[in-house]
Amino acid sequence: MINKKIAIAVMGLLCLGIFNSVYAGFDRHGNAHTSVGQPVNVGEFNVELERFADIQVLRYQVKGFDQLSIKQKRLLYYLSQAGYSGRDIMYDQNFKHNLRIRRTIEAVVEHYRGDRNSAEFADFMTYAQQQWFANGIHHHYSSMKFEPLFSKEYFAKLINAVANSAALPLLEGETVKQLINELAPVIFDPSVAPKKVDTTKGVDKVVASAVNFYEGVTEADVRAYYQKRIDKKDPTPISHGLNSKLVKDKNGKIVEKVWKVDGLYTQAIDKIVYWLEKAIEVAENEQQAKALKLLVTYYQTGDLKIFDDYSIAWVNDTQSHIDVINGFIEVYNDPIAFRGSFESIVSFRDEATSKRINAIGSQAQWFEDHSPIMDAHKRTNVKGILGKAIIVVAQSGDSSPSSPIGINLPNANWIRANHGSKSVSLSNIVDAYDAIPSKTLEEFAWSSQEVELQKKYGSIASHLHTDMHEVIGHASGKINSGVGTPKETLKHYSSTSEEARADLVGLYYMMDPKLVELGVAPSLDVGKTAYNRYIRNAMVVQLARIKPGERIEQAHMRNRALVARWAYDEGKKHKVIERRIRDGKTYFVINDYQKLRDIFAMQLRELQRVKSEGDYQRIEYLVETYGTKVDADLHKEVLARYKRLNVAPYKGFANPVLVPVEKAGKIIDVKVRYPESFVQQMMYYAKHYSFLPHIN
Repeated sequence: MINKKIAIAVMGLLCLGIFNSVYAGFDRHGNAHTSVGQPVNVGEFNVELERFADIQVLRYQVKGFDQLSIKQKRLLYYLSQAGYSGRDIMYDQNFKHNLRIRRTIEAVVEHYRGDRNSAEFADFMTYAQQQWFANGIHHHYSSMKFEPLFSKEYFAKLINAVANSAALPLLEGETVKQLINELAPVIFDPSVAPKKVDTTKGVDKVVASAVNFYEGVTEADVRAYYQKRIDKKDPTPISHGLNSKLVKDKNGKIVEKVWKVDGLYTQAIDKIVYWLEKAIEVAENEQQAKALKLLVTYYQTGDLKIFDDYSIAWVNDTQSHIDVINGFIEVYNDPIAFRGSFESIVSFRDEATSKRINAIGSQAQWFEDHSPIMDAHKRTNVKGILGKAIIVVAQSGDSSPSSPIGINLPNANWIRANHGSKSVSLSNIVDAYDAIPSKTLEEFAWSSQEVELQKKYGSIASHLHTDMHEVIGHASGKINSGVGTPKETLKHYSSTSEEARADLVGLYYMMDPKLVELGVAPSLDVGKTAYNRYIRNAMVVQLARIKPGERIEQAHMRNRALVARWAYDEGKKHKVIERRIRDGKTYFVINDYQKLRDIFAMQLRELQRVKSEGDYQRIEYLVETYGTKVDADLHKEVLARYKRLNVAPYKGFANPVLVPVEKAGKIIDVKVRYPESFVQQMMYYAKHYSFLPHIN
């Protein structure tokens, strides 16, 4: 271990030096130029960076960074380096061929000797940016494999024209021709790994999904393996399977390959640990240092009990201005919801915006007591919920480039119940989204009154619903004694069910006078605005995100469809939500907001019962009836309307660049610079945060 740490330390010093010099970058077309990013003056920040395929890449501003102390800046820098060091892990988790494909693409971008101005090369660069954005060759939202607009023959031509063949991800003894022959069918054959995550009813979800969490095992194998290990009577269960790959060895035995130091992904985890240890040296207080030390120990041992200890220590760190999420966290990418994707979010507190969230969090027990759920499912003593807004500084893995806008962690229900949780709103991410004018509002809103409400209250309604979803929603309710965790009882529907439940908590209270009383909403018109937007998006607008013939697969899209379509059905007799046609265009209009709130109350009560009792049959019915199916005619109409708007249905972010300033080998300041192109940033990451072998 001593030699390994010395090597990592040298790497760390080299990274510091790199940031102090200019480096070769690339513009959006793959042409080389020299830049590290640009400073931005106050009032001149432009969030829009570039557009390709169905993606718009934005930038987010880090306001207030210059006011931080040098110790805080160093802490943010070290934590951001830890996050970027795990970037390769997310690619490999998403699909076992992703790293080789990405590195082949990057070799072409840097070393291709041919014509870079042709239409085919432009199509190649679009594909390159798509896979960078998705952390692999499957769409980040639909989960379908990308269809290249160039031919496999052109792909071979590109690779053969790479000036430096050593830059290609060749295995030992492998030729360039063999590399091409191996990767071409993976990229171009639609029957090979067509979906990253396949949760279609009736299929073996483990076998059908391309995600790299399992090898040689079936869904039945996995469930049987954990059935023997999970004790449903354990009041503090570990998150079985969260940090490992499950494989069947050559003897037919099922084993877990744990992601840890000296285990699977050790090359990247070594670097994560190095930077976390640097961060511990400049921690703001003892509680923060304690949490970071436990996180390091968890990475070193792979012990999930230690991960729980870390999560509790992290929740108890309520005083630090700087914060980090780092680890194998969300299970959305696992078709059966066991394994966590690598994720890192580095931030500092947004004090002004946090006042609104604190006002909500301080009333958590009131919201629980007045919830429409059954009394048996309410928490009698809601533990401390830390609600805050954060300024994001760096994101990696599952949270980047496509970013969440709100987070509630830890995910373990018993930790939430016994120790509390942190609910955060990513305020500068939300601000960047809000800075883009919406072209969809006038197209899909029924009336001028609906448009005016959205323009007047849309921002606060969006922020407030996210706050209620994260701060109150995820922290509410309890599971009946003896009932297993949702991933055991509700299985692959657990994520959709939980997101729908949290959405409904937010929706129910958006029309409650309590929010006006607390001073977080000026009037109930904010609630009406939130209802309009939710129904409009869930019933119509989000259909622009999927291709003809596809089902709804992504958990958040499913939950919105489930809530809205179920509510539409429930209120159909009284036209609570009415489907209207005007000039051949379809709209969904809310006629009675109070009756809709009553429907939301019923839905919330039922979804909490489903979670509390572990009612798999009921959640299966609800999701399959309302959450997955697509009306083909309406879908065709929405796609045509959306196409005329010429807007990207998906948005994500390039990260700011933290540039340390050194004197005599010591960091004396850290500057924020902003990327000039998405390609530039991805190629920089490829050079400096590519640690894993081609095959893992």
